[in-house]
Amino acid sequence: MRTVLMVAEKPSLAQSIAKILSRGNMSSRKGLNGACSVHEYTGSFIGQSAHFKMTSVCGHVMTLDFIGKYNSWDKVDPAELFSKAPTEKKEANPKLTMVKFLQVEARGCDCIVLWLDCDKEGENICFEVLDAVLPVMSKPRGTERTIYRAKFSSITDTDICNAMNHLGEPNRNEALSVDARQELDLRIGCAFTRFQTKYFQGKYGNLDSSLISFGPCQTPTLGFCVERHDKIQSFKPETYWVLQAKVNPEKESSLTLDWDRVRVFDREVAQMFLNITKMAKEAKVESVSKKEKVKQRPLALNTVEMLRVASAALGMGPQHAMQIAERLYTQGYISYPRTETTHYPENFDLKGCLRQQANNPYWAETVKALLSEGINRPRKGHDAGDHPPITPMRAATEAELGGDGWRLYEYITRHFIATVSADCKYLQTTISFSIGPERFTCVGKVVTSPGFTEIMPWHSIPLEESLPHCEKGDLFPIGEIKLLEKQTSPPDYLTEAELITLMEKHGIGTDASIPVHINNICQRNYVTVESGRRLKPTNLGIVLVHGYYKIDAELVLPTIRSAVEKQLNLIALGKANYHQVLEHTLDIFKRKFHYFVDSIAGMDELMEVSFSPLAATGKPLSRCGKCHRFMKYIQAKPSRLHCSHCDDTYSLPQNGTIKLYKELRCPLDDFELVLWSSGSRGKSYPLCPYCYNHPPFRDMKKGMGCNECTHPTCQHSLSMLGIGQCVECENGVLVLDSTSGPKWKMACNKCNVIVHFFENAHKVRVSPETCDLCEAALVDVDFNKAKSPLPGDETQHSGCVFCDPVFQDLVELKHAAMRHPMHRGGQGKRQGRGRGKGRRPGGRLNPKKPKDKMAALAAYFV
Repeated sequence: MRTVLMVAEKPSLAQSIAKILSRGNMSSRKGLNGACSVHEYTGSFIGQSAHFKMTSVCGHVMTLDFIGKYNSWDKVDPAELFSKAPTEKKEANPKLTMVKFLQVEARGCDCIVLWLDCDKEGENICFEVLDAVLPVMSKPRGTERTIYRAKFSSITDTDICNAMNHLGEPNRNEALSVDARQELDLRIGCAFTRFQTKYFQGKYGNLDSSLISFGPCQTPTLGFCVERHDKIQSFKPETYWVLQAKVNPEKESSLTLDWDRVRVFDREVAQMFLNITKMAKEAKVESVSKKEKVKQRPLALNTVEMLRVASAALGMGPQHAMQIAERLYTQGYISYPRTETTHYPENFDLKGCLRQQANNPYWAETVKALLSEGINRPRKGHDAGDHPPITPMRAATEAELGGDGWRLYEYITRHFIATVSADCKYLQTTISFSIGPERFTCVGKVVTSPGFTEIMPWHSIPLEESLPHCEKGDLFPIGEIKLLEKQTSPPDYLTEAELITLMEKHGIGTDASIPVHINNICQRNYVTVESGRRLKPTNLGIVLVHGYYKIDAELVLPTIRSAVEKQLNLIALGKANYHQVLEHTLDIFKRKFHYFVDSIAGMDELMEVSFSPLAATGKPLSRCGKCHRFMKYIQAKPSRLHCSHCDDTYSLPQNGTIKLYKELRCPLDDFELVLWSSGSRGKSYPLCPYCYNHPPFRDMKKGMGCNECTHPTCQHSLSMLGIGQCVECENGVLVLDSTSGPKWKMACNKCNVIVHFFENAHKVRVSPETCDLCEAALVDVDFNKAKSPLPGDETQHSGCVFCDPVFQDLVELKHAAMRHPMHRGGQGKRQGRGRGKGRRPGGRLNPKKPKDKMAALAAYFV
């Protein structure tokens, strides 16, 4: 019997596909990484009996990055990132140990079937999976085929079984096009981002962005927003005049006519026309025309149109909408949501999809009528050769999906029903009048067949006042003629929907990446989302784009990225060489980068006008250890300290508050310590600004506070305040927060575990002695007599936080799952205090089953 490994892109997909293929007759178990399950069943594979193992990854297995030393912003010239800096594939999420998990499951398997998403990214993940599993799979016999690719567009029984019966091969060229895009974006983006971030954050204090990023797609996206902003700013309103006439076909009714000249921009000319028309007493009907018109039903739905509607009509950001669509897809409610196609293939089961919706109360009548009268073939759209248009595959209710999920599903369903409905037909009547020598018109529409607008009422023909029955030569009394003075108005800021349209038109990004680029410019504080989901550029976004235009307009114009996208598509089609495209594109951007660096003063001139220099920003906080003058705390992102006398800037931990720490100084460099805190319920720790940026010991890294400092005698260091190894993560140490009294706590210096203990104690100190059982440092606790919870009215006690029964009710664990290390396969003693590295080798004690939370904590350390 052959063993067949099958891999999907997400755990939920793996479960759904296995359930369909096994007809529910399968066994499931958790994989070793805890995130992915393995579903097993027996069946037939290419005419032979087989044992199937269905599992998944969690998106990309690997990610591209520079090798270690080139990730240092301080030691590497950004120009080296274009060619000299070697790259390597690293695990995308090391905590998932995905490569090890795949190899464990693949060992001894004869074949692999790849059920990754059927787009370019999915093809790329196929080869990431193959790189991991092929070395451990059974060797093929002769020319025996062992690698198969399933192609599917929805999670339905029909589509999945059809994919299993028509297995193909993974597409190497499409995978290479993704590799090329990843490497280009990494090298170009990192080089420009590192240079401009260091340059401008070293000069200005109120940029309010932790990263001044550049992206080959992100920057042109921002450019569209700033271009619209510039049009608004440079707009000068013009006054114009409109002649408005009203006629009275009947005594108590009036009809407003539109002037055929529309408007004039000269007041005297407008007045002349008014005077001429006022001389006439009646309006004469010059012509009456009636024409049957058609409002076409929509094209089938693709990703870009779905994102546009989600933003404009449903108020959902593109990334949020895409996440909901992906969830609906994995749950089997809709077909694959990433597609450029707006044309259904001839063999697509339109009636089958429509029957699924026959019982939904919102559209049951419309659907049943279509099924009985016969559906209309959808309009011929664009066939991109990827996936069918986005289609509802399963009936759903609002209670099932809830909130935004239902709103997006409802739109997708209504859109699909509309594509197989009839066009909307209406009769348009146009009456042309003459008042003196001037011509006026009025238009009326009467719907003769609503067609698709019944299911999409927002597209219906608006109800208008009915036009009077008249013939050529009829005369109507004039009720009023007046001159209206108006002004031209500026365009509004781009909506997300308009931006998506521009990106698609100019070839910026793909249907999958467009939401990411829009989200990036919001996250970087380059634009803000205003009401109506309009994107208003910030000062920083405006200055950056104007700076790029000043130095090299091609950095922000869509032309060069659009050309690169075309080359990447040629790689995917096998019509361009991967290495040549990569080398040529990097060479162009390397030249542009050098010119940008040489010309940065041009952008800097614009920055000077909009932003304040570091020396003029912030407020005095702590003293510099070099000059002993006050350094200024700059609160705007990224928060940092700046000494204007020494012209030095010191990075600080982000996303918290910073304050002076009791005016205490670091024993190594004489800098005043500051205290970082994530809030009263979170953790806090002191740090030396100089040590945080320039680690004093070899075993320390940049960005470590006093709670990780290995100074042997400093009263704030890990050596003096460390209590024991973290109960949750592998390398963290629980450190006493000496500022937390009277609500005392210790917190892990690596993860978010916090242990509250000894509330209302007068003093808590870490003893130099250690526990005999778990080797954690002992703690000396001193309570006031009135508030002492200790037995026998004692006010002092020394013991182990984890093992001492006296302390058992005085400790409370926060933010951590209570998991025993035995259940994680842990081996060896936990180390107290964290003075050494990692775990000690050797055996481990076998603790008794914990009877209370104190013992449960202690079990981690023995």
